[in-house]
Order: sequence, then C-alpha cells, then structure tokens
Amino acid sequence: MHKISIAAFLTVFISLMFLAEPVKAEEIHFDNNVYTLKYSAVAPQTEGYGNEYFLKNEDVGRWTKMIGVYYYPKESNPLKFAENFDKTIENTENSVLLKLIENKKADKAAISFLVNGCENAKKYFEYNIYKFEKSPVKGMVVLKYAVKHYFTNNDEIKLIAENIKKENDKYLETIITSPIPTIIEKNIPARE
Repeated sequence: MHKISIAAFLTVFISLMFLAEPVKAEEIHFDNNVYTLKYSAVAPQTEGYGNEYFLKNEDVGRWTKMIGVYYYPKESNPLKFAENFDKTIENTENSVLLKLIENKKADKAAISFLVNGCENAKKYFEYNIYKFEKSPVKGMVVLKYAVKHYFTNNDEIKLIAENIKKENDKYLETIITSPIPTIIEKNIPARE
C-alpha cells in the first residue's frame, strides 16, 4: 500500500511539473481575434528575439492588426527604456504620443501612440500600444499591439480619432494586465 502511495504521488508531481512549464504560444487570442505566429527571428542589434503574430490571412508585408513579443537581453530598466521611447515618439514628425503610464513599484511601463503612414497609395494611422517589463530570466520583454486605420478623407480621420480616444484606456489596461507570452526561439522567415 505504501509503494502505491509513493507511485501515485510521483505521478501527480511529475504531471504538475509539466503543467507548470511556460507555454510557448504559436497562437494568441486577443480582443476576440486569433493571431498566429508568422515571423520570428534573432534581432542582430539587440541580440534578442522577436515574435510577430498576425490575423489568419495577413502577414508581415500586409496586415491590419498584429501583436509583437520582443526580448531585449541587454536592457535592464523598462522604465528608462519607455521614457527614451517616449522622447523618440515626441521627436518624430509623423508620430503623436497618446499616453505614457509608469508603474515604478512593478518596474513596468506602457505607452500608446499614433504613427501616420502610407502604403500602396493608401494613407493610414497606425495605433500602437507597447508594454515594457523585466524578463523573468534576464533583460526586458516588450508586448506590442498595433492596428492600422486606413482613411481617405477628413471625416474618416475624425471618426478614427474619436474611436481611438474612446478606446485607448481600455486597450492600455488590457495590454498592461495581459501576460507576455514566452518568446519562441525559432526562425520563421517573413513572407511578403
């Protein structure tokens, strides 16, 4: 009877160990959409990894919504990084800062901003939210959510601005409370 109890305990313990391992997500569910990992590579400048997730029929070269997960092994201060990122946005001609939030106790920050762009003769605003936090291993991890809003006239611009203003705090809160998926260290080349 004693040997059976030890065997049962070991079986349960080993099973729980496997359940406790970090999940490597090749799909992310966010805001009623499913995003699939379609690009992953080492970033030569940071020596970290980047994973980019897109909607089903979209990819690196053609997308409307995406989620990025980036690892910066040499960055140790998410707050300072976010503050420098904020300055870059403010000094970039086609960008507008919406909000910067810092949580000094948790050593996390989040930022939202717009970038004005054009592709294939179609103008758009790219709405971005980034969350910066310490990596549980070493360095820093970043979670990015981006949406492109295409427009052709001033009425559409006004509507986009109103929607972003109305939804910005909700999306910031969602990103801030969302766990950052584990980086998948597997090269998946971009398809354009």
